[in-house]
Amino acid sequence: MVATILVGMLCAHLLCFSAMFLLISKRLHGKKMGMDFFALGNLLLGLAYILQLAEGGPTWSAVSVINHTLTLASPIAYWLGAMRFFGHMVPLWRPLIVFALMYGSAQVLVQWSLGPTARYAMLAAMSSLLFFLMALTIIHGVRTFAKDLYAEMVFFALLISGICVLNALKFIKIVDGGLDALQMDNSFQTVFYIYMSSLATILPPSIVWLVLRRLTDDLRDVAARDPMTQLLNRRGLSEALQLFFNTRTTAPAYLLLLDVDHFKHINDTYGHTAGDAVLCHVAQVLRTTARRGDLTSRIGGEEFVLICLDTDEAGVFRLAERLRAMLEAQIIDIPESTQPLRCTVTIGISPPFSSIAELEGAMRAADAALYRGKAAGRNCVQAPLPLNDHSALDAGKPGMLAHETAPTTAQSC
Repeated sequence: MVATILVGMLCAHLLCFSAMFLLISKRLHGKKMGMDFFALGNLLLGLAYILQLAEGGPTWSAVSVINHTLTLASPIAYWLGAMRFFGHMVPLWRPLIVFALMYGSAQVLVQWSLGPTARYAMLAAMSSLLFFLMALTIIHGVRTFAKDLYAEMVFFALLISGICVLNALKFIKIVDGGLDALQMDNSFQTVFYIYMSSLATILPPSIVWLVLRRLTDDLRDVAARDPMTQLLNRRGLSEALQLFFNTRTTAPAYLLLLDVDHFKHINDTYGHTAGDAVLCHVAQVLRTTARRGDLTSRIGGEEFVLICLDTDEAGVFRLAERLRAMLEAQIIDIPESTQPLRCTVTIGISPPFSSIAELEGAMRAADAALYRGKAAGRNCVQAPLPLNDHSALDAGKPGMLAHETAPTTAQSC
């Protein structure tokens, strides 16, 4: 009697949360994050338990075949929904229909060849196997695609492991004791449905929490990025650098400040569409040239920042020169224009700095170096002034470490 009540409560939980997931997915519009898949998974499992109550006990019928098929189709729907949540655009109906046809046929074959006990044992074994694979996928995700959700993923893995173990125990009990192990007044069945009812109460709000966290993370990411180039903005740059210095205390950073040469002339001559194309081109070259872990940012107008982490002064100068040379050499295709365009940049480099508090000072030093590079003729990499030299150096003075190259362009900036 207790197990029957628990199954009834479980059905109510599953169907209610199925409706809630579906409503949430409707509100999410294009980016549903798997909520429609989770809604279907809850619906399938809820219907399976309704059919189980209608059966009244182990039996062989079309209803029983559908019940077993729905019971195993629900974790597959959850699995596919989790893949959708993490950005993998997997299909839904084709895998479920193929599985339903295959498992329905398998049930008929097992029933006719081995009997009803084997069919129910197969259900418990398949359930245990599916949830075991789900737990392994989550553990893999903690180390790869779900590192930012470490605590949540470990929590899910523990809960799913519990279902796996209970189904494995049910399989053993069916093999040892036959169909009597599935009687609703059996103590194991009571424990099984208590756990499942607890899961139906805990897991859906946890899934909603994950969706809310992902949405807030997306909003935070949007707030931290420049909408045109998708590089970090000033706020995003400061937050990312703060995170770096919070986890690393020994390695200094270097700041490269880039300014597109004659950008106002580009806008005035070719229009703002061409100017936007130039900015996006510089951003793309910046992304592809930066090393793994470096921070790229557009801080306003035609000014860009590249913060080099875990390197030395020589490496910074090599990277800056490679970046300058790539931008000078590449042709930019301008929409609705037959005239190709090339642009150059002037790059100022800051001294090394080791804390977020030094960022503004590094920015000022790089900015001063940048303006010396502009005065020296543009299209160059300019080092910071020595710490003991506070004078304004002339553009042509030796020892400036400026690299000047006369631009050769199809349409020169």
